[in-house]
Amino acid sequence: MRNALSSLVRSVDLTVQTFPNAAEFLRHRRGDEPACLVLDVRLPGASGLDLQAELAKSNDPIPIIFITSHADVPMSVRAMKAGAVEFLTKPFRDQDLLDAIQQAIKRAEEAYVQRAKRAQLRTRYELLTPREREVMSLVVSGLLNKQSAAQLGTSEVTVKIQRAHVMRKMEAESVIELAKMSEELGLSA
Repeated sequence: MRNALSSLVRSVDLTVQTFPNAAEFLRHRRGDEPACLVLDVRLPGASGLDLQAELAKSNDPIPIIFITSHADVPMSVRAMKAGAVEFLTKPFRDQDLLDAIQQAIKRAEEAYVQRAKRAQLRTRYELLTPREREVMSLVVSGLLNKQSAAQLGTSEVTVKIQRAHVMRKMEAESVIELAKMSEELGLSA
């Protein structure tokens, strides 16, 4: 089955790697490129659902397409609730699998773009001085420059200058955009 699926996927010019079991897959270091996992529910050793749970815990995002010949409703619901892209029962049409793979790769590409944006934001945030980070926090919480200055024990002019530095370094056009960045970075309470 692994060889047949591998040939099918290669026939549409996609790169394929196969693994005999979950442990081998986990030992393999994946690149950062968008990918997906076509996974049988029943595997030697850990089940496909166990591997899905393990990947979720390890923060290793990869869209999963489950295939199985031994499906039941609770199993498919569990897989889908945990984020599976598709749950196909054997026998399935080749085109159904290829469509699911395309959907999964699209999802992986979108996640890759989001991770890259978050990394760029994190890099910009790390360029801020500790005081600029304080000012950013106060600005996104809605305080005026005067209120921020009072809270920091400095002058309003100093806060205005620091706020301008924050906006420039974070490449934010507005306070609303800065607040969204803060939220994306997990800084907003």
